[in-house]
Amino acid sequence: MSFKIIVDSCCDLTPAMLSDPCFVSVPLTIRVGEETIVDDTTFDQASLLWKMKQCPDAPKSACPAPADYLNAFEESGTDDIYVVTLSALLSGSHNSAAQARLLYLEDHPEANVHIFNSCSASSGEVLTALKVRELAQSGMHFSSVVNQVSRYIDEMQTLFVLETLDNLRKNGRLTRLQNIVTSTLRIKLLMGSTPEGEICKRGQAMSIRQALSKMVDIMASDPSHKGKTLCITHCNCLERAFQLKEMALKSCQFSEILICETGGISTVYANDGGIVAAF
Repeated sequence: MSFKIIVDSCCDLTPAMLSDPCFVSVPLTIRVGEETIVDDTTFDQASLLWKMKQCPDAPKSACPAPADYLNAFEESGTDDIYVVTLSALLSGSHNSAAQARLLYLEDHPEANVHIFNSCSASSGEVLTALKVRELAQSGMHFSSVVNQVSRYIDEMQTLFVLETLDNLRKNGRLTRLQNIVTSTLRIKLLMGSTPEGEICKRGQAMSIRQALSKMVDIMASDPSHKGKTLCITHCNCLERAFQLKEMALKSCQFSEILICETGGISTVYANDGGIVAAF
């Protein structure tokens, strides 16, 4: 049976991955000052980073409307539709997709449509989308793909280190961390996601390198990482991404390590120099 994997644009698939016709990306939008930027193939990372630095106000993001997802469903022309969204606790993207699913099934009751809440973002969404493709291409039945990918999401870990938490703080994504975020800019927080998809603190360090080292320690200490794929997504810091890859190769036993680049939404929250990893 044919299938499509519809992702929101916080899923940082590489251009090569997105060239696979099974993938369709539905863009979120970004507002910086008075300008609205669509997070699609026209996205210019350098331009967005410059605009965010120049703008005194925090950038804002907006999820796709249900109609955007519905159009993607209608255009898919497939039997099975899988949707991967960023954490439902961080964005309304999952809710919009769920609303579109209900509308679509009214006219296509025979269709199979499942919305995966990745409980993550960026790298975590990439791994989820690739796992869906792997299983669906094997000929596995729709319900079995849903069950196995859901378990995969439950077992996945997401970690990130940012040069600055300013955009996350201004956009209210760090409400529970207000007591631990200090004005001492030299302190780098190692962050992660809870099983439910909320942001949590995993550690802190005096430098990015130390924070990355602690990130690798967490990976290595988790026995379930062995044989898994590690996805590293970077925001304008390819050298740092390769540094993390080398550290992981020395200390961990991943079967594969992917390196991706942040799209628009991930650039907003990772900001210049940010690293997101998931496994």
